[in-house]
Amino acid sequence: MRIETRHELAASPERVRQWMERPGALVRLTPPGLGGPENPDDGGVRAGRLVPVRLGPAVLPAALRPRWLLRHAEEPCPGLGEGELRFVDRQVRGPWRTWRHEHAVEAAEAGTTMADRLEIELPRGLSALETLVERSVRELLAFRARQLRDDLAFHARWDGTPRRTIAIAGASGLIGTQLAALLTTGGHTVLRMVRGRAAGPGEIAWDPSGGRLDPADLEDVDAVVNLGGRSIATRWTASARREIRDSRLAGTDLLARTLAGMDDGPSALVQASAIGIYGPRRPGERLEETSTPGTGFLAEVVRDWEAATEPARSAGLRVALLRTGIVLSDGGGSLLPQLPLFLAGVGGRLTVRDARLSWITLDDMVRAHAHAALSSTAEGPLNAVAAGTVTAGEFARALGTVLRRPALLPVPAAGPQLALGRDAADELIRTDQDVCGDRLAASGHELAHPELEGALRHLLRRSAERV
Repeated sequence: MRIETRHELAASPERVRQWMERPGALVRLTPPGLGGPENPDDGGVRAGRLVPVRLGPAVLPAALRPRWLLRHAEEPCPGLGEGELRFVDRQVRGPWRTWRHEHAVEAAEAGTTMADRLEIELPRGLSALETLVERSVRELLAFRARQLRDDLAFHARWDGTPRRTIAIAGASGLIGTQLAALLTTGGHTVLRMVRGRAAGPGEIAWDPSGGRLDPADLEDVDAVVNLGGRSIATRWTASARREIRDSRLAGTDLLARTLAGMDDGPSALVQASAIGIYGPRRPGERLEETSTPGTGFLAEVVRDWEAATEPARSAGLRVALLRTGIVLSDGGGSLLPQLPLFLAGVGGRLTVRDARLSWITLDDMVRAHAHAALSSTAEGPLNAVAAGTVTAGEFARALGTVLRRPALLPVPAAGPQLALGRDAADELIRTDQDVCGDRLAASGHELAHPELEGALRHLLRRSAERV
């Protein structure tokens, strides 16, 4: 089976080539739900390079994520113009009988043409799946073109500024992995803050629970992004509540105090936060950064979490608090567990029909953190949400439309309660928050996915028309 596609980009071939040769390119071009490279820091398109990839979302155990091994083939690519690039991936070991993927970055009148040519041979006995495989591959290549276009547009907004060095705590999580890749493809340097082991190249060792962080490790860093914290998508037992709270406050307090005590350290702290600060249900209110905090376990945790940054702010650092909305991704978060239900035709809204949901795509969330790290104007609390909220009923209908499945029956309340427990389900699922993101937009951040159906079509790789 042969598949050929061409996608146009406004950027120059030289810029596209530089982006593709940097670490992080493969991470940004691979949907998180589809898989990811085993070593996100490894990059380049040099001939002979081995590229091991794990298939499936990272939330799955490694035993359930098959390994796919590719090699950049040593094949001649004559006749390349300035800035152009051509290379070939061949399967060494993996799910296909044969796989050859030729990538080309070619000069075009309006910028660059991304040309892809694939030759795929399915496993024996699966030839009936050729149409499905071809459609899926074409959707994936269209996703990659959109992703590259949006990332290049983001980087272009920072062309006139020096490249920065950014330290990231929580760099191995869903947002952190993508944030590190976005920054490195833009030419910035990323240092990952790691716990429980010695630091390797490009890493900083620290121990939040033990209060250990060497200020010398941060001397050449321009900004710190703190994404650390135990997942809240779990049953809220007494021990889980302690871990959720302590994992956020201990690390944030250590970072803020360390940065405050440095004479020539980072000038900015970008701190993860959450719209949970407003409480789970605020029907009829338009929630802005000046709105009063709500009540509940999450509201209390987030309030104290933000307060833990005060030493850095008092010392004169620019502190940006990104209050994250519902992050949409096929690789984790609240959307992933809904997909099997919808694909089986039994999906529906999770809460009352008219409850407002404040959402944002993973990519817009990642770019928001990068914007806050690079900007001089992003400061204080910032609601990181899409431009317009939707109701729970509208969300279910949009997801059903994109997946071409019905969305008629609401999910019984017992389902989320069985998975998360009554308390967590009450604050994570039965939400009603109409959150305004105007302040983040006013700081210069531009959303790539402001509208829900288009956002879902992008991240789930489902075009309106069959490709």
